Amino acid sequence: MTTTDHTPRVLIVEDESMLVMLLEDLLPTLGYEVAGSAGSVEQALAALDEAPIDLAVVDVNLAGTPSFPVADALRERGVPFLFTTGYGHEGLPERFVDAPVLAKPFRRHDMESVLTRLRPPA
Repeated sequence: MTTTDHTPRVLIVEDESMLVMLLEDLLPTLGYEVAGSAGSVEQALAALDEAPIDLAVVDVNLAGTPSFPVADALRERGVPFLFTTGYGHEGLPERFVDAPVLAKPFRRHDMESVLTRLRPPA
């Protein structure tokens, strides 16, 4: 995790293109830079190696594949993240019981609130 005085960079891990576009529009209005997006576990893991990120928004289900390997990799790197899902905490393994979860559809205020709590210190 980086702790400098730059705009925090967010990786979007989401397979629904409409939600990716929504987040790409929303995040800059909340004071975040979109570092990139990934629609699969493989793409997300590659993105973690390609560009520095400070936060991540991770959909639990990527086209039928759980995104937990991405969450594990983020934790190993010390990168804060939140899950988005239509299922709530019920679908999460025990190791992610403490991870913030936003239910889909989420509101702007809810996304802003969670990202503010996760935002690394400047």
